[in-house]
Order: sequence, then C-alpha cells, then structure tokens
Amino acid sequence: MTKVMKQFLRWLILGGTLFFLGKALKDHWLEVIAIKIDAAGWAILAIATGVTLLAHTWAGWIWTWVLRDLNQPVPSAQFIQVYLKTNIAKYLPGNVWHYYGRIVATKNANVSPGAATLSVLLEPLLMAAAALMIVVVFGGQFATTQTNLALQILQLLILVVILCGVHPRFLNLVISLLYRLKNKKSANNTQSKVAVNLEHYPLRPLLGELGFLGLRSLGFILTMFAFSSVNISQIPLLIGAFSFAWLLGLVVPGAPGGLGVFEATAIALLQDRFPSAVVISAITSYRLISILAETAGAALAWLDERLVNPKS
Repeated sequence: MTKVMKQFLRWLILGGTLFFLGKALKDHWLEVIAIKIDAAGWAILAIATGVTLLAHTWAGWIWTWVLRDLNQPVPSAQFIQVYLKTNIAKYLPGNVWHYYGRIVATKNANVSPGAATLSVLLEPLLMAAAALMIVVVFGGQFATTQTNLALQILQLLILVVILCGVHPRFLNLVISLLYRLKNKKSANNTQSKVAVNLEHYPLRPLLGELGFLGLRSLGFILTMFAFSSVNISQIPLLIGAFSFAWLLGLVVPGAPGGLGVFEATAIALLQDRFPSAVVISAITSYRLISILAETAGAALAWLDERLVNPKS
C-alpha cells in the first residue's frame, strides 16, 4: 500500500506541475515567441552556462570537504570528476542514481562504506540548509504580508531542525543506533564499533554550499538579464525565489533533478513581479542551461580522466 501511495503521489505531483506549466505557456505563448535575444543576450546566456558549470564543479569540491570531515582524505581532482560524471544521472527516474554512482565510486577508491554513504547523505542536507538560510534572509521579498511572519517562523524551525540534525552529537548518535541495529541483524557480530564519526560541526561545507547556491542564483539572474533588464533592487527577490524553487525541486519526491517543480514554483513566485513571458522564457532557458552545464561537466570530467589515465 505504501508503494502504491508513493507512486500515486509522484504521478500527482508530476501531473500538477505539468498542468501548471502547460497553462502558463498556453496563456503567454504569443508573448514568449515575440521575445528576441540579441548578440549581447546570447553572450550573457553563455556566461550563465559557464557560471552554472563552475557551481557544479564547486559542489564537487565541497563533497571532498565532507569526506575529509569524516576522516577520509581523498584526492580532490579525482572526486570532482566523479561528482561531475554522476551528476547528470539525477535526471533518471528515481532521482537517486547520482547518489548511488557516488557511493560506488567512493567505495572503489577504498573509502569506508559508512563514510561513503554518510557523505552522500550529508551533502543534500547541507545544500537544503544553505538554501533555507538564503530563503530566510530573502524570502520576505516574495511572501505576502499576511503569510510573511508565519512563513518565516516555519522556515526558521525547519532550518533549526536541519542544522541540529547535522550536529555531531545528534548525527553520531543516529549513526551508532543504525550500526547497532545492523550488527544485531547480521550473522557476523564482530563489528561492534561505529565505523565512521563526524568529529566536528561541518561548518566549512555548509558555508561552501552557500557559495554553491550563490553561483546558481547568479546563473539564474544572468539568464533573466538576457531577456529583460534587472534592477539592483530586484536581485534579492530573484535570489530568494530561485533558492526557494531550487529547494522544493530538491526535496519534493517524484521530480528527477527538480524537473517541473522548480519551474512551476519559480513562475508562481515571479510572474507578478516580472512580465510573464520573460519569466517563462528565462526559466525554460535556465533549465536548458543547467542540463547543458551538467552534460558539459560530465563530458569534461570524462575527457580529463582519459587524458590523465589513457589506459583506464
């Protein structure tokens, strides 16, 4: 029954987002096709693609910081390659194959299975915490007066839960309990100690994830700027809206790579502040830019690996 409910929820979310996006495109189709991009606009879109690729490369570097915090020093260049090569797999059904690929690659590099799994679990948690921090700061830009206070309180509570959840005292306790359960179920009960512990708060990776969201937001702002002028006063709104839409795309089930959820949320938040045609065009283009940057990152990582190790 649980599996059936999960499948129903995924299809419901997918159907709802596709309906919303289809209606928005139908209502503003003539305005969208009337938008023209000049040479400067194409140059800005190219820069946005480069910034987005840099963001994913930066995220791969942060992953190596997480592993080092788990007492697993790894070569940065090699694991950034792994991160970039597996990143494109998040668009596969299930939205877990990029995590699976990283766990397998990390284990093959003689990293302990516990550290490999924990690093992959910590990374999206830290990303979510960073996104929530940005939303708490800039979320008031797109919230209504009636819901602003309640929304900010809810965001703060969720942020506190996540920040406490990655604290070593709590996290190591959860890890210890999981290992005890695993050892009780296992026939070989020789492993009684926890294989991995987080010795200090992952502050450096958390700050790094803020940089990742900052780069992603910059890529989105540049994409908006390619279609329409953006005032400095509108930048906090764009940062807050992007971070919130990206966060929902990360946590909502049934949306590989946040596909559909991110677009629907961003359109809902921005269509009253910018011309709808500009918003739709920019968000659609940014999705293409993201996929292009991720594909280029995977291809460049594969090429670099072949140049360094031609026999592999």
